Amino acid sequence: MFGAVIEGLAERADSYARVALANIEREFPHSEGLHQTEPGSVPRPRELHPAFYGSLDWHSCVEMHWVLVRLLRLVPERVPVDEIRAALEKHLSADALAVEARFYAEPDHQSGERPYGWGWALRLAWELSELDDPAAARWAANMQPLVDVIVEGLTAWLPKLTYPVRYGIHANPAFAFAIGFPFIEKEPRLLESVKEAAFRWFLEDADYAAELEPSAFDFLSPALAEAHLMASLVDDFPAWLGRFLPGIADGRPATLFEPVEVSDPNDGHIAHLHAHNLSRR
Repeated sequence: MFGAVIEGLAERADSYARVALANIEREFPHSEGLHQTEPGSVPRPRELHPAFYGSLDWHSCVEMHWVLVRLLRLVPERVPVDEIRAALEKHLSADALAVEARFYAEPDHQSGERPYGWGWALRLAWELSELDDPAAARWAANMQPLVDVIVEGLTAWLPKLTYPVRYGIHANPAFAFAIGFPFIEKEPRLLESVKEAAFRWFLEDADYAAELEPSAFDFLSPALAEAHLMASLVDDFPAWLGRFLPGIADGRPATLFEPVEVSDPNDGHIAHLHAHNLSRR
């Protein structure tokens, strides 16, 4: 199965790389919620985010960098290595990432990318740590100030998050922590915070109403995102899953197994449903 996935990735690797390389340099259009406390001009994206200013928004730009690093790690023979390395050298510089760390250290700037964008940043940091390359080690070291801000921010925030977000877009914490889990499981303090929160939110869940999925703009299945995270945390996951989705072994509810309709792929919100289909594979 994994071999087939890698082969499929290899066939399209150059196209994926070209898309990511273009996206991380595309400064506009740009979408960001920016908290202002006094009159003044709004800095352009490159000034606010010298590492991750492209791809419409911050989290998407982080994702595109992850794509590039993952392609370098898995199929370097199929991608433009020199172009990717030059782009990463520019975007993951110590100076650029120091600005990113200072931005998200500000309390007013944390909520916009927490937890989704932060989960992707932790996944990018992990991917860099897995790439056997001296440059990757340097890029990972450059990311450390931002990683430290994210870890501190999450460990302070999670005890205060009494209830989880259960819809299928960015604020869903189960999805964000499942994305970042390869990094999280190597950070004992953060792992303990995530486990405590997940057990508080999800451990007693049963007979989940997955037949109500998806919502109009979901790009992920809340039920499967929750199950994905709990699979990494619960000792007896089959027993938990049997309570949570008691019909899943029999293909029920059908909404988890049938492709959802994307009525207008040109609508930026409705197009999320393409990702909903992809994320369930």
